[in-house]
Amino acid sequence: MIEKAINRLNCIIDTAPKLLTEISEENMSAKPLADKWSKKEILGHLIDSATNNHQRFVRGQFEHNPEIRYDQNKWNEFSYYQKIDSSQIINFWTIYNRQLIEIIKRIPIENLTNQIRIGENLLTLEFIIIDYVDHLEHHLKKITDY
Repeated sequence: MIEKAINRLNCIIDTAPKLLTEISEENMSAKPLADKWSKKEILGHLIDSATNNHQRFVRGQFEHNPEIRYDQNKWNEFSYYQKIDSSQIINFWTIYNRQLIEIIKRIPIENLTNQIRIGENLLTLEFIIIDYVDHLEHHLKKITDY
């Protein structure tokens, strides 16, 4: 299962940046509604997800049931993605995910059953890795489809 997630993530990182850079800055910055995220902010959300999952992937290997959660709206607001050039956000997102791939590839198989607390749920590291890739695909489709 992890190999499949790694392959999917590699494929995404090999193809998505080109698609994202083809979207104009105006389109990336447009908000569908005042209280909805722009495409740029959705990509920023994926950076925040990468940041928090980075902690889960690392701390989940040596801490007993670490609790790692975040307020996605506050993270997005105070990371100021809407005010940052899209190319910077795309580059950072790409590099960060390449680093996560390198971490995931090296996680010993026995650590994949370690659990991490997210809210009320205890989830395995393996589940969180697979869910991370699913979440990434879901949001990238939102960026490229509307």
